[in-house]
Amino acid sequence: MVKLGVNIDHIATLREARQINEPDPVMALGILKEAGADQVTIHLREDRRHIHDRDARLIVETSFLPVNIECSINPEIIDIIAQLKPHRATLVPERREEVTTEGGLDVVKYRKEIEEILKRLNGEGVEVSLFIDPSREQILEAGELGVQMIELHTGRYANLHLALNSNLNRTHHPIFSDWDRERLKRELEQELRLLRDSVLLGKEMGLAVAAGHGLNYQNVREIVQIPGVEELNIGHSIIANSIFLGLKNAIEKMKRIIDESVKFQTD
Repeated sequence: MVKLGVNIDHIATLREARQINEPDPVMALGILKEAGADQVTIHLREDRRHIHDRDARLIVETSFLPVNIECSINPEIIDIIAQLKPHRATLVPERREEVTTEGGLDVVKYRKEIEEILKRLNGEGVEVSLFIDPSREQILEAGELGVQMIELHTGRYANLHLALNSNLNRTHHPIFSDWDRERLKRELEQELRLLRDSVLLGKEMGLAVAAGHGLNYQNVREIVQIPGVEELNIGHSIIANSIFLGLKNAIEKMKRIIDESVKFQTD
């Protein structure tokens, strides 16, 4: 079984486009449970561009499902997480000028800060996951720290998959514009091998391993079929498709693809 965490940030993004009170992300909680999601994921950013403190508090207090809050290592944010006590906090890098999280947290660089956060949040009963690049150095460091989980950043894989199967990503990632299809295929397969090796190393280090970023209905199968992946956190694709399918149907569609992919792997 591969669990699905549904990130509902972009319900709040739509609300913030008009700066009013709808749609309210809290109203999604019952639908997530009914649709078979395994976890609610939100990102409480320092700039509060989508999820607000009120949202985070009500989601933790009223969710039918475990809550995973993504957050930076900013001390003020960690104070809030310690007070809210979600099921898990996933530490991520954060820059205010970025459109979305652009890479993994540098565990080596911020080891001291992470050690202090880990001790504090575990003391409050909050599990800690690190959102990191599929890098041997980062995974080994995470294992030594003793966190409960790592989430591997699948952004490069997703970008390569999109560039290979459409022209959409050529403008967002100009480096791809000079690559022919054979080069894109090689790079995509290399990234998949890196992810497979990273999952294996994480398991050898005794870590639970999740994956996420840029995953959608078209590219998720290959990630699900990596042995050892326990959880996926997917937001934008599900919320975007809910406009056309409805939120319940959009989640159920993703769940079907995941479950079918797991079954295919085990057959």
